Amino acid sequence: MSAAPHDLARAEELLGRVPRGAFVVVVRDRHGDPAVLRNEPLLDDGTPMPTRFWLCHPGLRASIGTLEADGGVRRAELEIDPDQLAATHAAYAAERDAAIPVDHDGPRPFGGVGGTRRGVKCLHAHYGHWLAGGDDPVGAWVHAQLRESDLMPTDAPRRSDA
Repeated sequence: MSAAPHDLARAEELLGRVPRGAFVVVVRDRHGDPAVLRNEPLLDDGTPMPTRFWLCHPGLRASIGTLEADGGVRRAELEIDPDQLAATHAAYAAERDAAIPVDHDGPRPFGGVGGTRRGVKCLHAHYGHWLAGGDDPVGAWVHAQLRESDLMPTDAPRRSDA
């Protein structure tokens, strides 16, 4: 999978660096800019890439950073059912691992959302997964927090079911 040249250039601008591996844009904001990238599970040099969905929308990144700084990771871990979270990590890992070529015999990515096996590591990764259509209770929790706290950017992408 390979991003279109204009998406590659825009993703570089949004991230402030050249993306290290192949990706496609799976969610766009209201202006058509990339909001969530779906990364290949292996970088160009074969290095594992555990983060399958990468949030690159600057307003959402900033808002979620505020939520994290205010204790959001800990609150999410306390409020989300651990069995639901474990199922989310397992489904995320299975989707990512299914994209690894069957003949790959090198190192493989591990863990679930954001490369973790348990708990919540990064609200950004969960929200990117949720925006891309993943059944992610932490992503849904983040969405509710952003709406309730008035931190949702006006140009943020929306899920049709949210």
